[in-house]
Amino acid sequence: MDRLARSGALASAGLVAALALTACGSDEPAADKAPGTGTASARTTPPVSGGADGESGGADAAALEGTWTGTSDGRPVALSVTSGKVALSAGQHICQGDVKDMGEVMLALKCLDGDTGRTMGTIESNDGEELVISWGAGTEDTLKKADASALPTGLPEIPAP
Repeated sequence: MDRLARSGALASAGLVAALALTACGSDEPAADKAPGTGTASARTTPPVSGGADGESGGADAAALEGTWTGTSDGRPVALSVTSGKVALSAGQHICQGDVKDMGEVMLALKCLDGDTGRTMGTIESNDGEELVISWGAGTEDTLKKADASALPTGLPEIPAP
């Protein structure tokens, strides 16, 4: 039963991330899209805007690519980054947005329910396996890179009916 609950939670997080990413539109003109790739945009790193080094705390937009999972305040958090687009599921909140370069790599999100707890995030650290994000409202998430071939651990159980 434990395996069923975890696979259900994993499927839910994956579905939420996929739906949020496919709902993201792009304001970029068609000429900015990668030709002949079959995907919307090959750019994974936003352009650097005038800064000398463009890095902050080892943050790199390309290194954010993928799915990250963890828990915060006992609730599951899933973050998915693809081609500069971001989808986040945190507890009951579903948020989407973009990776932005504002002198440092940041996550700019808008939550569908109007929640503002995770709208502007700063990458505190990213070693490729663990990602730490500080959100403007004071929340800090520590997430692990999801292995597509394994189920996540530490997710809460689905209550029995």
